[in-house]
Amino acid sequence: MAKMIHSMVRVLEEARSVAFYEQAFGLQIAERLDFDTFTLVYLSNAETEFELELTVNKGREEAYELGNGYGHLAVSVTDLDAEHKRLTDLGLNPNKIVEFNRDGALFARFFFITDPDGYKIEVLQRHGRFK
Repeated sequence: MAKMIHSMVRVLEEARSVAFYEQAFGLQIAERLDFDTFTLVYLSNAETEFELELTVNKGREEAYELGNGYGHLAVSVTDLDAEHKRLTDLGLNPNKIVEFNRDGALFARFFFITDPDGYKIEVLQRHGRFK
């Protein structure tokens, strides 16, 4: 069976993106690999082995166009309200908390936040299938 190990996003400014993911989700640099034309930065934390790979293409100055194919990354937290307040207090501007019901029962409670390059991240309350 295949095991999901990372997802990659292209970022314009390494330091800005690393700082965002550290502040927002406690991700730390697990490994940084520098090549002639690009740098790969792998971010992780103790919650999971799954990593976020930031790709920084050297010499690029214009922001990436996300197009209409990108959806979002998702993370789960134990206390959605506390995380929303923490991110708000950090000035990271999370969207409002949404409750999504299905067949009369709570399916998901979540909010979205946007990273410095425009990528959306869904922050879900651990509940049901969102562990």
